Amino acid sequence: MSDTPFGFGLPPEEPEDGDEGKKKDQQSGGGQGPANPFGFGTPGAGGFGAPGADNPFAAMFGSLNPNDLGAAFQQLGQMLSYEGGPVNWDMAKQIARQTVSQGTSDGVKDASVGPAERTAVEEAVRLADLWLDDATSLPSGAGSAVAWSRAEWVEATLPAWQELVDPVAERVGAAMGDVLPEEMQAMAGPLIGMMRSMGGAMFGTQIGQAVGVLAGEVVGSTDIGLPLTPAGKAALLPGNIEAFGKDLGVPKEEVRLYLALREAAHQRLFSHVPWLRSHLFGAVDGYARGIKVDTAKLEDVVGQFDPQNPEQLQDALQQGMFQPEDTPEQKAALARLETALALVEGWVDAVVHAAAKPRLSSADALRETLRRRRATGGPAEQTFATLIGLELRPRRLRDASRLWASLTDARGVDGRDALWAHPDMLPTASDLDDPDGFVHREQLDFSELDKMLGEAAEKPDLRKRDDRAEGDDRTEGDGTE
Repeated sequence: MSDTPFGFGLPPEEPEDGDEGKKKDQQSGGGQGPANPFGFGTPGAGGFGAPGADNPFAAMFGSLNPNDLGAAFQQLGQMLSYEGGPVNWDMAKQIARQTVSQGTSDGVKDASVGPAERTAVEEAVRLADLWLDDATSLPSGAGSAVAWSRAEWVEATLPAWQELVDPVAERVGAAMGDVLPEEMQAMAGPLIGMMRSMGGAMFGTQIGQAVGVLAGEVVGSTDIGLPLTPAGKAALLPGNIEAFGKDLGVPKEEVRLYLALREAAHQRLFSHVPWLRSHLFGAVDGYARGIKVDTAKLEDVVGQFDPQNPEQLQDALQQGMFQPEDTPEQKAALARLETALALVEGWVDAVVHAAAKPRLSSADALRETLRRRRATGGPAEQTFATLIGLELRPRRLRDASRLWASLTDARGVDGRDALWAHPDMLPTASDLDDPDGFVHREQLDFSELDKMLGEAAEKPDLRKRDDRAEGDDRTEGDGTE
């Protein structure tokens, strides 16, 4: 992921020596190019609005041919005229698609998935589901299996990214309008509107780049532990699977099958635990709503804002503009989110290992590779940190996996999976620190609790009928007297 995630790039370096330096700068594109779709320069560096510049647009569009120039102006118009929500999702989609088409960090460009690869994915998921039948009591959740290109993954997952990111972007957008005194807000209306439009575009650019880069790393639809696509559709990315297994020394069929096991296990969980999706996304939303915006820094940016230098706003958003609130409520929200993600990933890790260990000679090696991938800042950690300021603690994955394995030994597969019946039955963060204590603790039978609640709900009706009967008796008594 680039160091300038909003995609405006760094300003071009000052020429070293007169015309020769200018010539070199023009040849290099002045810091413009695919990673800098808008190509904004800075005042005083030969950019847009530079005093005395013969062509004020030269630094902005100097390296573009006429066709690219029209596209650049169109992008600029989209950025300044955007009036939608806190994130320009059309721009995010455009940037993500552009990123995957140009090739991501592995240098491999996106390619369409062929019939043979689609068949291989379908067969791998079908076999994985058969193996999982012995490892979990949850039935198959993969109604279909699909093989995606990176671009197809982007298209399918953007709605979920919108649900995850909008809460944070809304807070930043609202703060942009609140930093000015009320008496000045009417006068500064156009400026605030332009800032919000640019903020939406910058968030869209950042998210588009992040999702585009992530598309080059993920191997399925559930890599980050969240359901990014509707339940029931197991998806794998053959191109990324091949890159993932390239240097592992493991046959690619085994790599594909192991990753199919993980995808199919996620699908069983998300398909047959109806409250899980809202629980996970609610935890993300609860954490995001506790984020505070550094209004002092934002006020400083607004006071010195130069419409000709949008990099000021970009840098402010990048450098600690919003941070989690250091409150008990926010810490609790963070703990809920981290624990929920760890429990999902830990369950999948334990179940897949139980299914793969007797059948795949490479099961241990593949399990450890995937664990290290998460622990060293894999796609989940990097993306969450970029988009909502969330740093996950990978050690929770191993803790959760050990807890689920202990539960399997103590209660069997059915007893372990029964905990997914209700969110209050799941282990907490403190339980991950003391798995043995949780495993041997007596569990509340929620079927009995539901029965008790149902009986309690019926009692008011019984009391009302009794009251009416007593009232009738009193009326009849009054009449006789």
